[in-house]
Amino acid sequence: MTLFVRNMVCSRCRMVVRGELEKAGIEFLSVDLGEIQLTKEPTDKQIEQLDEGLKQHGFELIDDKKSRMIEKIKTAIVKLIHHNNDTIKTNLSDYIADKLHYDYTYLSNLFSEVEGTTIEKYFIAQRIEKVKELLVYDELSLSEISDRLGYSSVAYLSSQFKKTTGLTPSFYKSLKEHKRKNIEEL
Repeated sequence: MTLFVRNMVCSRCRMVVRGELEKAGIEFLSVDLGEIQLTKEPTDKQIEQLDEGLKQHGFELIDDKKSRMIEKIKTAIVKLIHHNNDTIKTNLSDYIADKLHYDYTYLSNLFSEVEGTTIEKYFIAQRIEKVKELLVYDELSLSEISDRLGYSSVAYLSSQFKKTTGLTPSFYKSLKEHKRKNIEEL
């Protein structure tokens, strides 16, 4: 059996969810971003306890098919952007369709209908947050960041960054206080 959880975006999230599963006495095989594989069906009381515990940490169980699919799309994008150390050299629509085994047009329409934005805009928002993170770390040049995140050029990255944040990457980097969004808020 599989449970789906909204707002899981990092390894700390998995740790928190594992803790809540243990508190609820639910046996599980694995906890991945947005997904829990169970060894057996939990009781209604266990599910209720798990849901209450998860909500205290900003997570929630997803029980309808559309929401599960949206969460899978978001999880795939988060993994691609934030948990991938390789250069992103993939077509987004092919990547999403391959990961979820659905036609991209169907997924795109569903995402837009439920989220009120496009998969591409969500992808851009995630990429810009990753650019901010890499700028703050100050370990890579803008050219290296551009390459790693699959931008066609530094100029395109800079243009998209300014359009999204209102700041140039170099000005953002020079700020004493950096305003970043939590991934789950995007």
